[in-house]
Amino acid sequence: MPRHIARMLIGLMVLAALSPQGGAAEIKVLTAGAMRGVLAELLVPFAKATHHSVVLDNATAGVLAKRIEGGEAFDLAIIPSKVVDALIDKGRLLRDGRVDVAKVGIGVAVKEGRALPDISTVDALKRTLLDAEAVAYIDPKSGGSSGVYFDRLIDQLGIGEQVRRKARLKQGGYVAELVANGEAEVAVHQMSEIVPVKGVVLVGPLPAEIQNFTVYSAAVGASAREPAAAKTLIDHLAGASAAPALKAKGMDKP
Repeated sequence: MPRHIARMLIGLMVLAALSPQGGAAEIKVLTAGAMRGVLAELLVPFAKATHHSVVLDNATAGVLAKRIEGGEAFDLAIIPSKVVDALIDKGRLLRDGRVDVAKVGIGVAVKEGRALPDISTVDALKRTLLDAEAVAYIDPKSGGSSGVYFDRLIDQLGIGEQVRRKARLKQGGYVAELVANGEAEVAVHQMSEIVPVKGVVLVGPLPAEIQNFTVYSAAVGASAREPAAAKTLIDHLAGASAAPALKAKGMDKP
């Protein structure tokens, strides 16, 4: 091969390696609802830095667990840690690289402009729930972690029957939207899923003695097409630079 052609080919290979698009991947991420707002913000700098693109698919943890067990193709799952660990044990997710990336508690929301109800103690929260005309939360049958917990909690508080009679259940998405549009007076949901909803106010978290924190973990799919890129995304989500975005969305580092 003539030298000038060889030098040209080597130059093209170097340019390809240095090109911003070199090695760019499309990462499919399955994520539970509470992480949606955080990811939407954190993926912008990630895409600029790596030139990887990310396709987000959002659903409740229960729905995602069934889809993963059913063999759906994906690269990365970001779901509650208990679900992640169960799927690792079943061989659907990789233990190597599994990282806890965020935690969030459950909060109470009301419509913007309304006087904030008292939820400072367990008894005050019970009165607020009993006085409300309608209470919105995730349908526990859908597998959403906050809905499962809250449905058990109202039984423990001795108000299960009264609250269920006026419950407005949502299969997934932002429960606080039911407050914003007037279908419910009070919403109980993960705080990170209350903060993004326009027209509502986060009253505050559940009292400490009955609070329930959900830790969200990231793990690569056992059959991921882009495992290296998925691990790069995990590193980005677990890094110190993610903390401000988590805090702004009602979450914390685990």
